[in-house]
Amino acid sequence: MSQPYDPQKEGAQMSFKDRMAYGDYLSLERILNAQAPLSDAHDEMLFIIQHQTSELWMKLAIHELRSAIAAIRGDQLQPAFKMLTRVARIFEQLNNAWDVLRTMTPSEYSHFRDALGQSSGFQSYQYRAIEFLAGNRNLAMLNPHSHRPEVLAGLEDILSAPSLYDEALLLLHRNGFDIGEEAERSEWRTARSENPKVVEAWKAIYADEEKYWTLYELAEKLVDFEDYFRRWRFNHVTTVERVIGLKRGTGGTGGVSYLRRMLDVVLFPELWNVRTVL
Repeated sequence: MSQPYDPQKEGAQMSFKDRMAYGDYLSLERILNAQAPLSDAHDEMLFIIQHQTSELWMKLAIHELRSAIAAIRGDQLQPAFKMLTRVARIFEQLNNAWDVLRTMTPSEYSHFRDALGQSSGFQSYQYRAIEFLAGNRNLAMLNPHSHRPEVLAGLEDILSAPSLYDEALLLLHRNGFDIGEEAERSEWRTARSENPKVVEAWKAIYADEEKYWTLYELAEKLVDFEDYFRRWRFNHVTTVERVIGLKRGTGGTGGVSYLRRMLDVVLFPELWNVRTVL
């Protein structure tokens, strides 16, 4: 009979008195004690963990988007590509999470829905930050955060600077492309409109990808990101309809009707429309 494996014999550290252990480094006690169900419903734990883990992934997405924006601004495109690839994979991970939440049935959700009060994913300020960083600058979406001055200040800080797509367009300008009025923009808070000159700039890049390979690769990284982002939105709609049908959301939105409208929001319009004119 073989002896049980003892990792200590191979040098594994087994005593952590006065040393930093795995749980200490990750602050696991705080994380694992952050779930406080307000009902005795079995599925409320699933609901809480689903949303908490999503917020953690969003925190990483924000970190990567901020860094990608800074890298593009500094003409450091290779690091930006790695960061944007990671953001796309984060949203792939967030997409997979809906599969877990969809194991909860409407009747199971009804057992604790009233305990949520007016709280809703619609109020996620990290999700709002991602939209603002990407370029969807709908100022009406600041209102759900007006009760949190520090959150509002953080979102306003994002709005005061160019978005990810703004920086991509400024990069085109630095590389000699005519992007029209985009080159003279100085007010970043409001949403921009689709620009035919930008479509023509991307068209020139796609028409000669060998000459403009780096810009061509940037374009595809941006499309990858929005592709996964769109899938996340679609899965959100499907999951909500599967669980609550067409009822209003806890936060007062139309629920599915609101989420369906969000499917029509395009982050990088010229990059999608250039495909039609190529």
